[in-house]
Amino acid sequence: MGWKAAQKLIQNWKILRGDNVMIIRGKDEGETGVIKRVIRSQNRVIVEGKNLVWNFSYFIVKKHIKQGQGHEGGIFTVEAPLHVSNVQVLDPVTGKPCKIGIRYAEDGTKVRISRGQGASGSIIPRPEILKIRTTPRPTVAGPKDTPMDLVLEKTYDAKLGVGMPEL
Repeated sequence: MGWKAAQKLIQNWKILRGDNVMIIRGKDEGETGVIKRVIRSQNRVIVEGKNLVWNFSYFIVKKHIKQGQGHEGGIFTVEAPLHVSNVQVLDPVTGKPCKIGIRYAEDGTKVRISRGQGASGSIIPRPEILKIRTTPRPTVAGPKDTPMDLVLEKTYDAKLGVGMPEL
């Protein structure tokens, strides 16, 4: 990738895997779906069950798979990635496409809100699929983990100034 293309990459992504989106441009315009995958290196997203076949010769998404052990071969249609500018997240209250803004809630957590014309301004929740970890956290302490008694040891007292290095 050249430096010009790298400059055009989106830095702060507001669309996440598992969001309900509407396709606003292209052959599937007006259809809704769930984001299956986000390809940040290309500014593209894959919407589940959409963008299956294109008429352009350079963007045909029929995949030829050779037969192997455990699966049979053939020609399969695969969802092609859409550019992120061609989809918009659906407002959870109105069900219409909207832009996304970032605000801080009263407790200090960062939340996404719907904004734009006809938007309700309500909070767009994080998709449940993002809360599921692919690899579970280890429950047993490993050999390189710090023991809990050392972690909980109080090494600095603010009132007495004990534990402060001499400058």
